[in-house]
Amino acid sequence: MHIFDAPAVHAALPWSFLIEALRKAHLGPMPASDVMVQSDPAGGEAQFVTLPGWAPGGPIVVKMVGVFPQNAALQPPQPAVQGLVVLFDGATGGPLLAADGAAMTARKTAADSALGAALVAREDVEDLLIVGAGALAPHFAEAHLAARPSLRRVTIWNRTTTRAEAVAAQLRDKGIDATVSDDLDGSVARADVVSCVTMSDKALIKGALLRPGSHLDLVGAYLPTLREADDAALTRGTIFVDSRNNMEGGGDLSQAIASGAITWDAVKADLFELVQAKREGRTGADQITVFKNNGGAHLDLFTASALSQTLS
Repeated sequence: MHIFDAPAVHAALPWSFLIEALRKAHLGPMPASDVMVQSDPAGGEAQFVTLPGWAPGGPIVVKMVGVFPQNAALQPPQPAVQGLVVLFDGATGGPLLAADGAAMTARKTAADSALGAALVAREDVEDLLIVGAGALAPHFAEAHLAARPSLRRVTIWNRTTTRAEAVAAQLRDKGIDATVSDDLDGSVARADVVSCVTMSDKALIKGALLRPGSHLDLVGAYLPTLREADDAALTRGTIFVDSRNNMEGGGDLSQAIASGAITWDAVKADLFELVQAKREGRTGADQITVFKNNGGAHLDLFTASALSQTLS
């Protein structure tokens, strides 16, 4: 069995390679998948999540990760999500590889959104706004740049400006034109692509400010109580999701449904339907597109399978 630590995961899965691997994986059927979430029995915020996935006639994946929001406040800070991803042979059950869970989660989550942008964002976008400055923020900037090479500038906004400065400096060290904004509304109004990677429980993105033709990527609101964009963002935009199987659990869509702003029919397509050309993507230059990144064990399976390809 092969072991990949975090640096090995990042080195083995460059963005262009992984985005293309995810695209090809979506040409096939949805793997069987499940999720088990256990909350901290002591009553804390932490959760432990186990996600198994099994492709028809293919491999099996099990992701085991802790979600510990308080880790960002530790000295030194630790990723909020960390654990292990293990890939098994679908014919024998034998373990093939084990990989760092935080690195795998960062890689597959950012590549998921990047594939969405590659399929429905305009090809001439130039300004990328990253909302949030957690551990995932630099990965999302790099993944979107790989998916849409026309992007020229990256702006980081975060409630804590010093954390935004740290992410921008990290990106500048890689030769990326990255700056920090303290004006979220103004930055949203200027951006061609807005990618939200937060744990916000209140809508940060005002849909009325979105530019015609812009693309909104919503990542962080994975619980019904969390939210990153208001109803106007969802009513102005054409909504796409990574998977219809996982779309009902996040707050952005479920809260807009509850308010009556949209119905589930507002979701036009998922990645399987887009990649397989069963549903239409962007239909006009001024159309606002919204992509809800919900995640799921099938994406862990696709990412682990891509990692296994690097062993041959």
